[in-house]
Amino acid sequence: MSSVSPSVPGEPAAPGSTALDPAVAARLKRTEDGLLPAVAQQYDTGEVLMLGWMDDEALHRTLTTGRCTYWSRSRREYWVKGDTSGHYQHVKSVALDCDGDTLLVRVDQVGAACHTGARTCFDEDVLLAG
Repeated sequence: MSSVSPSVPGEPAAPGSTALDPAVAARLKRTEDGLLPAVAQQYDTGEVLMLGWMDDEALHRTLTTGRCTYWSRSRREYWVKGDTSGHYQHVKSVALDCDGDTLLVRVDQVGAACHTGARTCFDEDVLLAG
């Protein structure tokens, strides 16, 4: 994970950065700490890869760079998927759900999506199958 001028979710973007389009920002229903869950899905197979968190700045960076940027709640910094691991997520589309409180990011995943090295974060602890 790499950090890029971390800020506090819900607060204005750092000086010199470009803010999220106000029309998009107005539609978002964030958690108390200013975050939205972002579900990453393989664009061509529908495979659910992982769940990350985005604030307005992370969403702006994702939309403008074509690479998934998340907010790490534990490290309190931004990270771009793949900068450290080489397991990149190239953004194909971003959609907001009907309630405005969850993002679906369709990506072309290169390598593993999970920090454990698994293809997805949902392969190894199946609670109910069938």
